Amino acid sequence: MGVGKSTVGQLLAERLGTGYRDTDDDIVAAQGRTIAEIFVEEGEAAFRAIEKQAVREALAGHDGVLALGGGAVLDQDTRELLAGQRVAYLSMDVEEAVKRTGLNAARPLLAINPRKQWRELMEARRNLYEAVATAVVATDGRTPEEVTQAALDALELKEA
Repeated sequence: MGVGKSTVGQLLAERLGTGYRDTDDDIVAAQGRTIAEIFVEEGEAAFRAIEKQAVREALAGHDGVLALGGGAVLDQDTRELLAGQRVAYLSMDVEEAVKRTGLNAARPLLAINPRKQWRELMEARRNLYEAVATAVVATDGRTPEEVTQAALDALELKEA
């Protein structure tokens, strides 16, 4: 959350001369409501089922840069689909997250005690992110352009 996946994803796509797609955007477009609304109206389990399908469809139908929501890797099937793909895990610490997002209530999983919730989410997810990642790219204190270059280098990708 707030790590810059959309910004960096778009910059990567531009530099690689390919398309960009974000599964969170796909979900919002298909559902006609925000992710926060889906969480409130249907709960996290329903959202994760929608997310799983969105990721499956995006991986099958898009060959450019694909940004996934932070919880997508919670699903074992999704992790298996990511195997063999070039995956960059954009990492940051909690202080950077506070600076970037303010850890505001618009993020449903951070509505109560945001710093504590963020730390708990990262503790639960970090090993999953690292397991699917081809490369881990730290974003702390870096501009989007610097993160993009680090991702290109780490993934050994050539610009178009």
